[in-house]
Amino acid sequence: MIVGSQGIWVTSLSAQGSNVPVGTQRPLDQPQPPPGAGPSTATIDAWQDRKFGMFIHFGLYSMAGGVWNGHRVDNGYSEQILANAPIPPKDYDALAKRFDPVNFDADAIAALAKAAGMKFIVITAKHHDGFNLFQTAQTPYNAVDGTPYHKDIVKQLADACARAGLKFGVYYSTIDWHHPGGNTYIESNSNPITPGQEAFNVAQLKELLSHYGPIAEIWFDMGKPTPAQSTHFAQTVHALQPQTMISGRVWNYRGDFAVMGDNSEPDVSVELPWQAPASMFPETWGYRSWQPRTDLPGKIRENITRLVRVVSQGGNYILNIGPEGDGSVVPYEAQVLHGIGAWLQRNGDAIYGTRKQPFTALDFGYATVGPHAIYLFVTKMPPDHQLHLPGLTDTALGRAYRLGSPENTVEIHHDADGVSIPLDRLPHWPVADSDGTNVDSFMPVVVLPFKGTLRVRPQAIAAADDGSFHLQPAQAAHYLNYNGEGYEDPSTLYKLVWQLDAKASNYSVNISYTPLPQPAQMDLWVDGQRYPMNSASTVAGNHNVASQTIEVRRDRKAHPYAMQLELTPRSPFEQGTRLPVTVTSVEVSPTR
Repeated sequence: MIVGSQGIWVTSLSAQGSNVPVGTQRPLDQPQPPPGAGPSTATIDAWQDRKFGMFIHFGLYSMAGGVWNGHRVDNGYSEQILANAPIPPKDYDALAKRFDPVNFDADAIAALAKAAGMKFIVITAKHHDGFNLFQTAQTPYNAVDGTPYHKDIVKQLADACARAGLKFGVYYSTIDWHHPGGNTYIESNSNPITPGQEAFNVAQLKELLSHYGPIAEIWFDMGKPTPAQSTHFAQTVHALQPQTMISGRVWNYRGDFAVMGDNSEPDVSVELPWQAPASMFPETWGYRSWQPRTDLPGKIRENITRLVRVVSQGGNYILNIGPEGDGSVVPYEAQVLHGIGAWLQRNGDAIYGTRKQPFTALDFGYATVGPHAIYLFVTKMPPDHQLHLPGLTDTALGRAYRLGSPENTVEIHHDADGVSIPLDRLPHWPVADSDGTNVDSFMPVVVLPFKGTLRVRPQAIAAADDGSFHLQPAQAAHYLNYNGEGYEDPSTLYKLVWQLDAKASNYSVNISYTPLPQPAQMDLWVDGQRYPMNSASTVAGNHNVASQTIEVRRDRKAHPYAMQLELTPRSPFEQGTRLPVTVTSVEVSPTR
């Protein structure tokens, strides 16, 4: 793997072919964005640079606070109490007549986000209950026209973010339990969208994209729209603001960034821009008055760790707060954010503007890569007090130091496996206190500067005695499509990648797979060179494994440390395209 000064690149693929969609620099072995208007590469890069943002779940449900008629409602998120209690719609609607969040202070919330080290804010413009925090001509069921508050909360926060230098985004639920002929609660909130509701949503999207300044991202959520409806929503947004990043929960692979499940992170490789949404407590996103709020230092450490883990995998982390019904921020949540901000004040250079770690795994913690440095997050001290960086080779490296203390450096050690940094020789290395409450000693960061190109030798599969490889799908890195037909739709495989310790130049690659009823096309890639394949179809009554053999040649200049072998759909392929067959094994044999 070769890591350039601006990030991690598969060097030999970016120049393949000339039919890459305009506005993107994605290699052809990666899913291409949907056709039409959309964010530029510069916009996507800037979005990925932000890393950490604030989610705000606020609405009528905040007044209930997880309680109805004096009883705690604990069977689901508190922002969905209308469905979970359940509450008669007319009784829930009556909350609007009392909605008067006099303590909602948009500038104070923006200041809190900045103190936490957050770079953007996303607020629930409309949640599933159908109540709108913005003034809309589509329904009086909004904070301006239908409450004693008479103020546009979305507008207040958009303006506050502009003053504070924060990017602003809105959450928008495509299902609406208040819309006439719209939706009622069903499991997973995967409601079909009626034509009338589709038109209503589009009209509101036009309002949000026209009256609130630049919208950095729009966080679609839930519902089960048809592919045509997902396209309609996405195109409506991009027609007005092409640079707005659309969340994958617009569904049907029409988003500009993938969204993980609630409080979830990927356990496989992710190539496309992605975001991990997290709540302070997994039980709820909206305010819950009776939520236990204990172990403040532990909650701070938990979210620092989640932030680092997400960023080390190449994602963005968006952490939620749920203000009370009067608009005030829960003090515990503000304290958590201040604690994260204190850590980021010292260690933020290792987070913002970085890209994912080039190492498969590290025994001491995590890593990120900046333009001129590797950042190493130490979560536990190795027994030998050495930070081992496997595969780091052929790179001009400087002396290591703790982030924030560049005057105290230590010489690194090179060996056959890579590089080691002796922490026991680093002056003033912090010793963690007994309960981990000292932010100065929690997860310290070591900086390893480099010049030019960063090169990391991947962990490669060894050959058999005769130089051949017998590969199984389980040995490959798996790349998945996220955000398909709805929330319950499982992720699907689009790429398998193996790294081989191949010594020869020419190989015969035999791919065995379960054929489909119809012929399918896919690509074999070897060191960035594309080999098109036309897989056979199933013979009537015969569902046995089929195979195809291709003669290939290594390109050591493109991949000097291991032969990279990939299987993908036929390129160029759009987001959501699946690997068209089920691969059972791959045999790679040297030839003369």
